[in-house]
Amino acid sequence: MENRFEWSALVLRIVIGLTFVIHGIDKFQMGLENVAGFFGTMGLPAFLAYLVAFLEVVGGVALIAGLRTRVFSAVLAVIMIGAIVKVKLAAGFMGGENGAGYEFDLALLAMLIALSISGSSKFGLDSILFGKRAVE
Repeated sequence: MENRFEWSALVLRIVIGLTFVIHGIDKFQMGLENVAGFFGTMGLPAFLAYLVAFLEVVGGVALIAGLRTRVFSAVLAVIMIGAIVKVKLAAGFMGGENGAGYEFDLALLAMLIALSISGSSKFGLDSILFGKRAVE
């Protein structure tokens, strides 16, 4: 099977892209003011809530489309590192009574790192818009 890499990258891009789009939309639906307030309780600047929600939606759509996969994967990986360190780490790997652990976030981070390393597949817009060079 000659296209195994391309098919696996496509599956990763679609799954993680959908995950981030849905999480980003959820932040908008909760009200960005509420999300900003939550960020404030963690000692983070409120504007980061707006930036994170925007990047989750736009980055998720870009990953699904295979547009600048390496860039958006790296940016979303930074967001996941922040989520693990600031929100989830204290709860432990599996979490507990105080909420979810960081196992899901760590899995997303691993997928994002894999996409940051491998880049887009030939089934992505990068390949169509920018040619073979963007894939390699």
